[in-house]
Amino acid sequence: MQAIKTKDLVISYGEKPIIEELSLTIPKGKITVFIGSNGSGKSTLLRSLARLLKPEKGQIDIEGQLISKWPTKELAKRLAILPQGPVAPEGLTVLQLVKQGRYPYQNWLNQWSEKDEEMVMKALRLTKMTELMERPVDSLSGGQRQRAWIALTLAQGSDTILLDEPTTYLDLAHQIEILDLLYDLNQEEQRTIVMVLHDINLACRYADYIVSIKSGKIVAEGRPEDTITPSLMKNVFGLPCDVISDPLFGTPLCVPYGKGKRVGQSVRQAQVVGV
Repeated sequence: MQAIKTKDLVISYGEKPIIEELSLTIPKGKITVFIGSNGSGKSTLLRSLARLLKPEKGQIDIEGQLISKWPTKELAKRLAILPQGPVAPEGLTVLQLVKQGRYPYQNWLNQWSEKDEEMVMKALRLTKMTELMERPVDSLSGGQRQRAWIALTLAQGSDTILLDEPTTYLDLAHQIEILDLLYDLNQEEQRTIVMVLHDINLACRYADYIVSIKSGKIVAEGRPEDTITPSLMKNVFGLPCDVISDPLFGTPLCVPYGKGKRVGQSVRQAQVVGV
């Protein structure tokens, strides 16, 4: 079953195409991760899926209907996006921020309701932000701020959540915290999660489906264990590496060649010299 489908998608900035005739099906109820080098078109693709960028050609379907046909508020009930590095107005509390997620359900006949209150409190609870809901967003740590923004997307009640590099600028502990949260939301709430990640090993650990993008085109897609290979890493990232099995999770683990301190002679010294 599909959540989002694109066909022959073309997106350009000026005369330069960023996405070229890209066709993609994103599975419903799964975690899909876009990977690729800087400038490959990952974020551009994600923004187009949220209707923040208008395609020059091609189409995007949400629930079998062209994205352009959905009224804005109806689309927001089905799809939420968390852009990279969002900034809240100074002094805005976590509770005030999360309440913004209920905007699609508000109109002059339908004001704040018990359902709105229920969804906001549930979002705060799922993200473990209840005790911090009266704190200003700009007073929180990086991981706490990211959880607050994720709570906003949850309050929106959308089946599909798009996230552009949700772990950027976070230390490793907070990266795992955010990715574990998204994993739990997928498993417990059956939310479709689509995100851009730079860390290939974390992408492999959390993704059901990997989409590798190079120069605006899909190079490979499928399960991490079927797509992440040394040849793909060399092709997409220009990175010579070995791909082994993660000792904890059994998912692909990329071990790049390169210089560094070693105990004894590296078994890959010949390959490093030849790079």
